Amino acid sequence: MPRTKVLLSPKRAGIYASALLAASLLVMSRPGTTQDVPLISGGVGFVTSTNAGNTTYIPVISPLLAAPLGNHILVESRATILDSYFPKGGGHSGYTSSSFLGLSYLQMDYIASSHLTVVAGEFLTPFGTYNERLSPIWISNFESAPLIFNLGTMNTGSSVGGMLRGSAISNDHVWLDYAGYFSAASTNEQFKSQRASGARTSLYFPQARLEVGGSYGRLLEETHENFEGLHLWWQPADALVKLRSEFAHGPHSKGYWVESEFHLASASSGMTLRRAIQPVFRWQQTFRSSPDPTDGLPGADTKRADFGLDILFPHEVRINSSYSRQSSTQDTNIWQTGIVYRFLFPTWRGK
Repeated sequence: MPRTKVLLSPKRAGIYASALLAASLLVMSRPGTTQDVPLISGGVGFVTSTNAGNTTYIPVISPLLAAPLGNHILVESRATILDSYFPKGGGHSGYTSSSFLGLSYLQMDYIASSHLTVVAGEFLTPFGTYNERLSPIWISNFESAPLIFNLGTMNTGSSVGGMLRGSAISNDHVWLDYAGYFSAASTNEQFKSQRASGARTSLYFPQARLEVGGSYGRLLEETHENFEGLHLWWQPADALVKLRSEFAHGPHSKGYWVESEFHLASASSGMTLRRAIQPVFRWQQTFRSSPDPTDGLPGADTKRADFGLDILFPHEVRINSSYSRQSSTQDTNIWQTGIVYRFLFPTWRGK
């Protein structure tokens, strides 16, 4: 569950939450036909994480708004609101807490054609696959993001500017998707970004359900830096095993992760108990080529194995549990558990 924004006091977090709610209501305060009905979605959960014997408790809600304005414009936004309760440390007993509210994105999409969508505002940086596809708490198999998450996403995970994306080719044999963006530098608390540009392309073969792609990002701040990435997904229909992976390279470090998702029964068997239990495994490695305290990766070469067991309950409830063994300058055991409820409802009944 990557957090790339600012920590706020409870009072200030409440102010921002009220402002976000008011803005959402403003967008939704007009009648519409069925296809124009805004949707509220997202997830609410409770996460615990025990690292080196210290346990942190995190209640979290992540609402998502999708509001169509006619046939060609869509307004999208996702936020994260949470409280962290963690040991005081320094020989003091008891717990302390901090509040957090951050917008993951707030963007307007103009659907120009079946091959082109123009995006403006704050959007998730299109580098690799985890940031856009797996970071929501109701989707990810693990509560923690991969160690290489910051590489290519410019340490913020989001960009403020414009993006062109779409499908250049789409037929029964192959899809060619693309995304290219430019981001301005912003120091605003809720819209932080760095001046950067980049692109991602991917080839998807629908018959094999295989996707391969590459990403490139260039930081355009005082120190110009390049980031490269590759990803491979293989998710065959009705298979018992699915595979996702990413590799990323930066000027001071590189790394990769490979995640396998196992099913004890095929999808065609329906939502049985065996289908609801889902073992997962993720292997990660990072390699440090030179010191850099700003890229978010471990300061030394690191190996990490994540063993997880997810249980999918009816009515959009899931439990994620995992044990991780991280080896670097010292070995660390990490235990994480999260229970998440996903919600989805229209703001009003369409005509």
